[in-house]
Amino acid sequence: MTAPGAVLLDADGTLVDSTYLHVSAWSQAFARVGRPVDSWRIHRCIGMGSDQLLATLLGERADELGEPASELHSEIYASTTDRLRRLDRVHDLLRALRERGLRAVLSTSAPPDELEHIRRVLDAEDLLHAVTAAEDVEDAKPEPDLVNAALAKAGVPADRAVFVGDAVWDVEACKRAGVPCVGVRTGGISAAELTDAGAVAVYDSVAHLLDELDDSPVGHLTR
Repeated sequence: MTAPGAVLLDADGTLVDSTYLHVSAWSQAFARVGRPVDSWRIHRCIGMGSDQLLATLLGERADELGEPASELHSEIYASTTDRLRRLDRVHDLLRALRERGLRAVLSTSAPPDELEHIRRVLDAEDLLHAVTAAEDVEDAKPEPDLVNAALAKAGVPADRAVFVGDAVWDVEACKRAGVPCVGVRTGGISAAELTDAGAVAVYDSVAHLLDELDDSPVGHLTR
């Protein structure tokens, strides 16, 4: 018999419209610690783990300013969570995966407070096989720990999984874990950049992926 298949789904920017809330929160946080960073540079780093993001954007000041900036980001972001929105047709996609016998795993390394907001907005506990959390990984993307943790929770090998994400860091993590990554553009990263990073296919959104599901890399898991 064919081993079960799994679809590993990033949250921020893929299932939940949160990317630019994070950009704004980081921008304000950096300004408050006296180290303003251009928003376009912040956007390029969304999807990295916070340690990598801080090191990239603060450079040699990360050791000094990283912790206060991170705390401010969490505080500011928490004040905007009433603006979080589940992206279109997420529930429809999750139901379609279940109907095809595929295990859907929410694959995020969001810290506990952010994960709580994500799960509230998704309102999809009955449609998910499992959920990863920050406590499940030692190193965040682009390291492969998050993908490997999701594979373990799905109970499938890498060749029976597809990851869906919106950032080049998702693609990089998947390459290191040996899992094909399907990109979506809802995090604001172009199809060309996702493809150049190694995404096996790119769709405008998970709604677009759903429309073409059976002919997509996800659909191939059912064959």
